[in-house]
Amino acid sequence: MVMMTPKIGSAHALSIAMVLALAVPASAIAKQTGAVFISSEKDNQITVLDGKTQQQIATIKACKRPRHMQFTPNRQQLIAACGDDGIAIVVDVASKKVINKIKLQEGVEIFDLSPDGKKLYFSNEDDATIVTVDIATQKVLNQIKVGEEPEGVLVTPNGKTLYATSEVASLVHVIDIASGKIVKNIEVGKRPRRFALSPNGQELWVSCERGASVSIIRTADNTVIDTVRFQPKGFRADDVTPVGMVMAADGKTAYVALGKANHVAVVDVASRKVKNLILVGKRAWGLALSRDNATLYVANGLSDDVSVVDVAKGRAVKTVKAGRVPHSVVIDD
Repeated sequence: MVMMTPKIGSAHALSIAMVLALAVPASAIAKQTGAVFISSEKDNQITVLDGKTQQQIATIKACKRPRHMQFTPNRQQLIAACGDDGIAIVVDVASKKVINKIKLQEGVEIFDLSPDGKKLYFSNEDDATIVTVDIATQKVLNQIKVGEEPEGVLVTPNGKTLYATSEVASLVHVIDIASGKIVKNIEVGKRPRRFALSPNGQELWVSCERGASVSIIRTADNTVIDTVRFQPKGFRADDVTPVGMVMAADGKTAYVALGKANHVAVVDVASRKVKNLILVGKRAWGLALSRDNATLYVANGLSDDVSVVDVAKGRAVKTVKAGRVPHSVVIDD
C-alpha cells in the first residue's frame, strides 16, 4: 500500500449533517421515490424519469462527464462520478438537487462504497491505482497500484475484500481492504470491465469486453470456474462487447449488455445458457433492474436513449431519450 499525501482541500468538505446522513442506520433508510436516474456523458447532466410512466421529470446539471452512479447505503443520496472534473457529485434523491461535491481525481469512472457509507473506493485509469477516500474528511487514505487501465470496483458486503478489474492485463485483483494489499491476481477473459455478485455472494461474474464473454469466479477460493460466451447470429465477434451486468434478486437470471451487438443477453445462472437475446439500442452499456424484477433499463450509448424492457415479455416495450451518450442508470426503488 502506498500512502499518499492528501490533495483534497477543505473548501469542498462535507457538512456534518451530510456525513451523518451518509452513515445513518438502516432504520432511517429513505422511502423510495421510484425515480430512474441516467447519467449523460456529453450533456454533463443526469436525466430523471418517473419509474411508472418513464416520462422525464427532471434534469440535474451535474459536472463534466458524469458516468457511474450509486446510492448511499441509506438511499437518501445519489453519488455520481465525473471523469473530466475529477470529482463526484452528491445528489439529494428527494429534491433532485446537487448538495455537495467530493474531490477525487481526474479520470475517475467506477467506484464502490464501504458498507457503512464512510469510504469511497474508485479506479484511476490514468495512474493504474485503486484509491480510497474518507468521505467525511475528503482525504485520500491510500492508493494501491494495480494493472493497467483499472475499471470495475466491487466491495464485498462484509467490507473486507475489494475486487478490481485491469483491462489491459486481463486480471481481476483481489485486495484485502484492511492491509491494502493485493492477495491474488485472477486471470480472466480479455479486457475485463464490470462485476455482478450473486445474491448469495458465492459467484462473481466479470464481463470481458474483448473476449465476448463473462468469466465466473467462485469467491470461496477466487478461482475461475466457468465462462459464458456470447455469439449472437449476424454479428462479428469484434462487435460483441459485453460490459454492464445485473442479476435478478433470486440469483437465477443474469442480464448482460452486449455493447456494440445492440442486445442484452438473458442468461440462466445455473446452466450458464443464454435463454434469450433482447434487441435494444445502439451500444447497450449500463443496466438497472427494478426491485420487483419486472423492468430492465438499458442505457444505449450510441443511440442516446434508454430501452425499457418488459422482463416477462422478453422484449423492449419503450425507448426514451436520455441525453447524449448515456452511461449508467439506477432506480430508486
